[in-house]
Amino acid sequence: MSEDARFEDGREAPLNLGAMDADDLAIISALVQDAVFPASEIAWQPRARRFAILLNRFRWENGARAQLGPERVQSLLVFDTVQKVSSQGVARGASDMVLSLLSLEWRETAAPSGEVLLQLAGDGAIRLEIEALDVSLRDVTRPYAAPSGRRPEHGV
Repeated sequence: MSEDARFEDGREAPLNLGAMDADDLAIISALVQDAVFPASEIAWQPRARRFAILLNRFRWENGARAQLGPERVQSLLVFDTVQKVSSQGVARGASDMVLSLLSLEWRETAAPSGEVLLQLAGDGAIRLEIEALDVSLRDVTRPYAAPSGRRPEHGV
């Protein structure tokens, strides 16, 4: 008699995900919650219509493997078809400023166009006006022990 595969049986592999609609973006938002990155790791390429962030993502999907301890991994979060970028609470030229990503929100304006709001800790935000939702999240390094040694906590 065969048995169904269990989640624990899966091999550990880097994430490589895409989002083309609001439901997909919600999954990526959950995976990048509490990611931290210096402002110097934000790249806006107007000609390519691309906005990218190299972030240090907390591995929420690793929660079931408590024996490894809390981990982070460097990931590349890329938004394509970006027409305009604006921000609040992110000082231009402050490349050493460390930002913490709380969530990604999609707001459709005139289908398929809309905007993605990157909500940051401390009332900061980055707004991307997008022609059509096209987002990718890809782990680019091996996981490493979270420097704090703890999971991020959220006050209720």
